[in-house]
Amino acid sequence: MMSIVRMYRKSEDGVLQFRESWYDEDDGQLVVNHGAVGHQSATQESDVASAEAAEALLAAFQEQCSQDGYTVIPPEEQYWVIAQYALKTTEGTERDRYLERKAKDAITSHFAWRGIGIVDRTELGGGKLNIFTLAPDPAKAVAGIKACLRDARLDFTKLSIGVAPNQDPAAVKLKHSPQPGGTFAL
Repeated sequence: MMSIVRMYRKSEDGVLQFRESWYDEDDGQLVVNHGAVGHQSATQESDVASAEAAEALLAAFQEQCSQDGYTVIPPEEQYWVIAQYALKTTEGTERDRYLERKAKDAITSHFAWRGIGIVDRTELGGGKLNIFTLAPDPAKAVAGIKACLRDARLDFTKLSIGVAPNQDPAAVKLKHSPQPGGTFAL
């Protein structure tokens, strides 16, 4: 897969919308995804003759999106939304590594088809599993994480979620916790 073009705009009624496109080399297809952030997107796939043709189509797609009022939201203007699980051991067990893989995959897929954001990385240690996502709308990301991890049956009762501005990850604030009145610490 080559580069992904992902752009956003606010509609007249304030709804954040997204458009994205990428070239799937394995299938020889250009994929276009679009919709309201947080909702299942509409997808179109088109056969493309070559990677060079796909690059030209991606450039044209980006130009058309710009003309339609869409822009790329730089990472520094987005938010860290961190899904956190408390672990039973400091460094984690094989079961915790399984949870890490499954939760990362569930969030990645859920976010991708709804324009919510991306999974940046995971960290396992210090008695915690942290899954760092980068999202333009933190409320949609929190709701998305809660929905996909509950649907995937991934230990929802041990899940906490924190949100911080990209430029100040230490300013993380608790947005979801299994126990009321808690705090969020990385």
